[in-house]
Amino acid sequence: VIRTKRKSTQSRGAGLATPTASAFARNKVLYTPLIEKTARQFQLDADLIHAVVRAESAYNAEAESKKGAVGLMQLMPGTAKRYGVGDRTDPMQNLKGGVHYLRDLMHQFRNIALALAAYNAGENAVIRHGNQIPPYAETRHYVQKVIGFYLASGKPS
Repeated sequence: VIRTKRKSTQSRGAGLATPTASAFARNKVLYTPLIEKTARQFQLDADLIHAVVRAESAYNAEAESKKGAVGLMQLMPGTAKRYGVGDRTDPMQNLKGGVHYLRDLMHQFRNIALALAAYNAGENAVIRHGNQIPPYAETRHYVQKVIGFYLASGKPS
């Protein structure tokens, strides 16, 4: 669940604001070139990055979670620091840090579902659970949600 700094006419979950459909569509168009460029730079499928951004922030660069994750790819402070992100609200920095992290997770786990689980719960949680998706409802839902968005794009094989 994320909080947004701007008011919206829609809400979900515990009554926290989410972007309106028009803001979602506008932001998706706005950030698509940056997502595609960053995906190419880190050799990941842009549709996968779109799926993560949609699940994480609904394309809201100002999104902030209750746990302190910020931006399009909802970077935590430690992850941002690890990947050289100085301003988590800057879409370019946020995407570069998040996509770099996801690429590293894909290399580490060699499995999209495990990489997504690690993106959500942390790589140590996946390792602690025998290189399987941790038994956390939030993480299991997240993995299904992102993979659903990715499959809906029609491009994954």
